[in-house]
Amino acid sequence: MTSAAIALLSLLMVKHFICDFVLQTKWQVHQKGIYGAPGGIVHSGIHVAGTLVALVAVLTPVSVIVPVLIAEYIVHYHIDWGKEQVVRAFDWRDGARFWNAIGFDQLLHGLTYVAIVVYVIGRVAG
Repeated sequence: MTSAAIALLSLLMVKHFICDFVLQTKWQVHQKGIYGAPGGIVHSGIHVAGTLVALVAVLTPVSVIVPVLIAEYIVHYHIDWGKEQVVRAFDWRDGARFWNAIGFDQLLHGLTYVAIVVYVIGRVAG
């Protein structure tokens, strides 16, 4: 793995912590399970803004940045919405199943960042 790939993945992981834990509000959390509600839209938009910062930091060309941001918005929004659908449908508000759902949600986000790195490095090197 190149140093640019390691740097980008590290930035995306830090961005994820900041956007998903530090900056996320109760309003966003409560609305992520309502399709099209402003809270989920704002939450995914904050993630995209953070990804933009990470991509710019590693000097990613604009032609590569734009499709990444669009894809991440769509994927992030639907991962969060889907997790909320499962948690609410099965009433997994606490306990092991809740934490398994959170863990799976975080795994999917992490794999999204791996896909972003592979795409960006492939496009830049290609």
